[in-house]
Amino acid sequence: MQISIYSLLVILGCGLVTWLPRIIPFLMVRKMRIPQIILDFLSYVPLCILTALLVQSLMIYQPDRWPTLHYQYALATIPTVISAIITKNLMWIVIVGMVAMALIRLFLIYPE
Repeated sequence: MQISIYSLLVILGCGLVTWLPRIIPFLMVRKMRIPQIILDFLSYVPLCILTALLVQSLMIYQPDRWPTLHYQYALATIPTVISAIITKNLMWIVIVGMVAMALIRLFLIYPE
């Protein structure tokens, strides 16, 4: 399989466009003194984003209806959150979540 120069340039360009927006802000604020109140505010951003992603995945959205709970995902969340509280280890959290979801799909059937 031979890659053309055009394909290689497109791949490199996409990588550069993906990389630059992540690096430029870091380079700009690296030497600035950021007030503590802003640092305190920014410390909550990852938690807010993860919470929003979790809630979005737990709900089933349908046009012209109220959102409903996705029971399989909600059940898999329980042991996953417990393992997160106990272990605080991302690898174990992912493993417990995957095993919980696999067991729920294997043994329980809920309508989606």
